[in-house]
Amino acid sequence: MKDKDKQIILWFKDLSIKDVSLVGGKTAALGEMYNALTKSGIKVPNGFALTATAYNLFLETNDLKAKIAKELKGLNIKNIKSLQKTGRNIRNLILNAAMPKEIEEAMFEAYARLGNRPRVAVRSSATAEDLPGASFAGQQETYLNIYGANNAIDSAKKCFASLFTDRAISYREDKGFKHAEVSLSVAVQIMVRSHIGSSGVAFTIDPETGFAKVIVINSAFGIGEDIVQGRIIPDEFVVFKANLKLISKQLGEARKFSLADKEAEALAGWCYKIEEHFNRPMDIEWAKDGKTGELFILQARPETIHAGKPLRQYEEYRLLGEGKEIIRGAAVGTKISSGKVKIILKAKDIDKFAPGEILVTGTTDPDWEPIMKIASAIVTDQGGRTSHAAIVSRELGIPCVVGTSQATQILKNGEEITVDCSDGKNGKIYEGRKDFKIIKHRLDHIAKTKTKIMLNIGSPEEAWRYSFLPIQGIGLGRLEFIISSYIRIHPNALINYQKLNKSLKNKIDKLTLEYKDKREFYINELAEGIAKIAATVWPYPAIIRFSDFKTNEYETLLGGDLYEPREENPMLGWRGASRYYHPKFQAAFEMECEAMRRAGLKNIIPMVPFCRTPEEGERVKKIIRAYLKTGPIYVMAEIPANILLADEFLDIFDGMSIGSNDLAQLVLGLDRDNAGISQVANENNPAVKKMIADLIKICQKKGKYIGICGQAPSDYPEFVKFLIKEGIESISLAPDSVLKTLETINKIEK
Repeated sequence: MKDKDKQIILWFKDLSIKDVSLVGGKTAALGEMYNALTKSGIKVPNGFALTATAYNLFLETNDLKAKIAKELKGLNIKNIKSLQKTGRNIRNLILNAAMPKEIEEAMFEAYARLGNRPRVAVRSSATAEDLPGASFAGQQETYLNIYGANNAIDSAKKCFASLFTDRAISYREDKGFKHAEVSLSVAVQIMVRSHIGSSGVAFTIDPETGFAKVIVINSAFGIGEDIVQGRIIPDEFVVFKANLKLISKQLGEARKFSLADKEAEALAGWCYKIEEHFNRPMDIEWAKDGKTGELFILQARPETIHAGKPLRQYEEYRLLGEGKEIIRGAAVGTKISSGKVKIILKAKDIDKFAPGEILVTGTTDPDWEPIMKIASAIVTDQGGRTSHAAIVSRELGIPCVVGTSQATQILKNGEEITVDCSDGKNGKIYEGRKDFKIIKHRLDHIAKTKTKIMLNIGSPEEAWRYSFLPIQGIGLGRLEFIISSYIRIHPNALINYQKLNKSLKNKIDKLTLEYKDKREFYINELAEGIAKIAATVWPYPAIIRFSDFKTNEYETLLGGDLYEPREENPMLGWRGASRYYHPKFQAAFEMECEAMRRAGLKNIIPMVPFCRTPEEGERVKKIIRAYLKTGPIYVMAEIPANILLADEFLDIFDGMSIGSNDLAQLVLGLDRDNAGISQVANENNPAVKKMIADLIKICQKKGKYIGICGQAPSDYPEFVKFLIKEGIESISLAPDSVLKTLETINKIEK
């Protein structure tokens, strides 16, 4: 189109991403998708843009540029009242001005071309908005379900005024944008009937950790504003990019999911195409029409928190000691902060907030941003990980806990608290100021080693946090953490649910939520955790160990006392392989096998712990093969018999991973939990090392995998030297030991 820059109206079909200066980042991206991606099946509602040319015409016709400049001249950005007064005065100037006749006529004509008087969304799109270096998320207004051309024109003028909300002025000042150089475009887009359907946001990168192998979708019934404003806790779907399959989902506050699994996967496929087209991680808004069931993409903007930032260093926060937990919610970020509580329930009271205080409120919207940037942490009653409070907190780099339900009722003004988001999932509020430390990990200039470095991991969320480490797989993924932290119920109690007493049933019902089939709860929770861990290192192997609880540990699970015998020495009792084929546990083990199968990622390698005899190995392998038809199966080498009969074990299994903790204990006859004899010996003892050296040679001779996942390499540099000398294939480490051990290995290999 010739002379685009002179047009008052431009249709989506005439726009591309190159037109940011004319229609802003939001509408330019809409035009780009409408033109380039609808042919591949992605649906974008049609619409048009009132251009920056129209906005400037509006200002010139009403002589507003000079008046606005005069108001801004007296602005004191550090004074909340001055900011509020300046913004209010400029907005009134704009709202009281007349819309030029040329703009009104063009809007009437364009609205008529949309069809039979449709309802529309009127969206602000600033020319400095949604750029890779600045998100401007929620800075300007959007008006939904607008009916008729006159109302659309009025809404457009309100959008013009929203360029000078308090938060917009403050944000531009922070980012160094000159107010006079930012214009506003308005997109008018046919509404999707999501008020009777569902809607939400999607990130083509995990918004907390920056983990780039997944697409995270937040969804809720009704319009998406409820999610962004934090008025509800949404459903969450996580889809793995490599196969576009759902690997986990979590129900929000509704009674049922707002998207079907297949819809989430289809939407993720669209999001992946959008990311590939724009060649960067994206933050996407979508909606589902309640009448037709069709999905639509409403907006797409660059993700600005993690994208484009080379990770040369990452920080790990750790709380020192234990604290008295007051309340918890969902963690945003992974930091820790302390400060005094300041409860503010309405935006009009934000001038009462002091720098460094912890903002505690029901929910936030963009009007709160002037104080959010001076808060040491934020806590809200409502909202999920894609609410306004969460989005802004990430950008500001401060810890935030959302969805606490009653923080504003439980916490008190002036009370000192510690906000702990360090585990990446649960945001915990502790009483008083608690000490914590920050561990800085350097990632640059790390040479690759011949010996493979892998990771020991328990929590799926923890795995994503450490995905940036220079590792080549998961050497030990523990099912015990998923069972104890997410499931919390003995598997036999779920299998025998109908036979339980009413009290125990009620307790199980509270944890299993929407699941009528209690076995499905166990299998799905395990499968999701396994898939998340395996996705972390794709396509490298993820060795996932079947459960290795001892009887006293199983007993602590809900209902566990009904099924676990009392043992004098659980360490040497009914654990590992001996449970898996036992009539009293085989059905529970088969649920683990089904979870491994259902996780669905081809890099998953199951591993059998504490297998005492080759005959046990044969029996367990037969059960596993009923569910996992192909692929390697490993066994732990942690009992002297595993090494003494290594040839027989390796005829059954495809590899071995050394559990040096139990091996040292059983070779030397030590109780590793007895501090009184801990000084006698450790894994560096010659007897233990001889066992390990012999096993490495046998595995090498038979061409089978041999690695180590015990604690010793993390604790003893000299033990690492021994392993490398003997030719170990891989060393799996605790996350905090990876970088220092890498340095040790580099020196040894050189």
